[in-house]
Amino acid sequence: MKIVASLILALTLAITISGMQGAVASPALRVDSTSININTLAGKLASVQSTPGLLVTLSNFLQQEADASDLAANPTPNTAITPTHVLSSNLDGSTVAAPDVTVNQDTLAATQNEPSIAVDPNNANRIVVGSNDYVTRTWSCVISGTPCSALGDGYSGTHYSNDGGQTWCCVATDPNNLGTLIPGVEHLTGGIYDAGGDSNVFFDNHGNVYFTGLGFDRTTPPNTVTISKGTFDTSGNLHWGSPTFIDPTTAPSTLNDKPWSTTDNNPASPFYGRIYVSWTRFIFNPHTGAYVQSPIIFTYSTDGGQTFSASQLIVGNVLYSQGSHVMVGPDGTVYVLWDGDTRLGSFDSAWVTKSTDGGDTWTQPIAVAPLVDIHSPQNSVFRVNSFPAGAVAPNGDVYSAWSTEALNTATSYGVDTTCFSSNTVCHAAVYWSKSTNAGVSWSTPQPAFTTLDASSRTAIGYPQAQPSGGTLNAPAAQRVDTFFPGVAIGPNGNVFVSSYAADVVSPWQRCAQPASPTAVGRINCLALDNYINNARLDYVVTDLTTSTTQTVTTHPINSRYQFGGGFIGDYTDLAVDSNNNFHAVWADTNNVQTVVWWYGFQFVPTTVHQQDIVSATGSF
Repeated sequence: MKIVASLILALTLAITISGMQGAVASPALRVDSTSININTLAGKLASVQSTPGLLVTLSNFLQQEADASDLAANPTPNTAITPTHVLSSNLDGSTVAAPDVTVNQDTLAATQNEPSIAVDPNNANRIVVGSNDYVTRTWSCVISGTPCSALGDGYSGTHYSNDGGQTWCCVATDPNNLGTLIPGVEHLTGGIYDAGGDSNVFFDNHGNVYFTGLGFDRTTPPNTVTISKGTFDTSGNLHWGSPTFIDPTTAPSTLNDKPWSTTDNNPASPFYGRIYVSWTRFIFNPHTGAYVQSPIIFTYSTDGGQTFSASQLIVGNVLYSQGSHVMVGPDGTVYVLWDGDTRLGSFDSAWVTKSTDGGDTWTQPIAVAPLVDIHSPQNSVFRVNSFPAGAVAPNGDVYSAWSTEALNTATSYGVDTTCFSSNTVCHAAVYWSKSTNAGVSWSTPQPAFTTLDASSRTAIGYPQAQPSGGTLNAPAAQRVDTFFPGVAIGPNGNVFVSSYAADVVSPWQRCAQPASPTAVGRINCLALDNYINNARLDYVVTDLTTSTTQTVTTHPINSRYQFGGGFIGDYTDLAVDSNNNFHAVWADTNNVQTVVWWYGFQFVPTTVHQQDIVSATGSF
């Protein structure tokens, strides 16, 4: 997100946000002499990515949704596809093994990713997980001659457990059986938007659960932040109400992205029950389509999410931002963390601002620590970020964790320009810091996973004979990358941090000729290629209080499945119940299921690795 000083002319913050139909700041940088079509999601992405010197971009989820290459017309009459080759590896599992549990319950290889998790503060056995859910891509129903799977997209999905995460409910099979898909946002759930996602879930103190996410179209401007309230009946079944749309807009100059939310559950707080939502607002010049800025926006509700306060910009001059994370202290102080930069900043930082009056006014942002936005791990292609996570302890201490590119030779925390372009002499590492004075100052950042951070990846499956001749040998030693942190704090004050760790490398055979369109090519390869080195992931949880770490995955995760290896989400998550047990969730690809319908195309039943949400429960 570093901005070259000469990039952007004077920016005005004339942003009318309450009841917004699209906020703009002007004048803005003109990218070139040709206006950019920012009516489409792809156009907005192109505008941001073509801004010289700018490292901020749309979230990984919106980047994935902006790719319209999978929107090819379904053949008429429909002909079921028999794949020539399905890419896979005998080094991968065929099912998620106990004690880990698969959260989503679909059986036709749908994709899920970007999970968030919440535990009822008054019922340790009741857990809700939200995620991006592509289950509608597997529906075999037809609407006006079009397969439902062609109408579906990234949707807003949830699942729940009443037994502490041992079993989960439910599965959505068609528009009349939504399972726990959030109703009223996307087309096949009775809403007006093409797609939804960027999930976040939380419980209030009365057993209600809330889902916050996005609603948007790929090819037209409308988009919104959404919030839905869920209630449990006496039999333990979860029922979702109609969504509330926060600042919906039809202006192509405005795009809402990556919301996060929480509520004040402390009865002694003067703001008890207040719901808080923060998100990124990308702003574009309506005349040229040029990217202008992306501040963090904030709003709150005092009536259980039915209505919200006038939205406000809370980041001062830190206008190039992403990945906000809102949290509440025991005294009712609201904190928002994010990854961002000022116009002339040399490095990004993890920033924090706070409100002591329930979200009405905010302090000037404070940089927790500078950082270098991380690269995709060596030998991988999925998109990553340095978004922070955090939590507030019962004693009021505030914790933040984030990933930065760190020099392999570093002996203390710092940032180095070498890491802007290198993920060989640098590696991605999760660091944490805490404040004991309500966010005014922060401790020197420390690695969350000290042993892992000092380790190199384990090579498995080598040597591998190449189809074209020769042998693929294990690559040179590479430090373990850690990224997508989650933070949670137990009632006893123990502080837990979780993340992915790219701690394994193995051979992966590429496709030389994928079938067309892209959606079909993700399953059907027409000709195989040579093997390459492929980073694989485990999921780890550490207790900062005791300095112990657990690897909770039972088998390494191969990220090359489903989205061609390009997308496993923007984040993972972690929660702690009232008994001080942690509950971790992540995207995992070790399950094998059968595809029949996908993106509007019918397949002869084909076994593939899917991308699931998987959970683990544990303690230290």
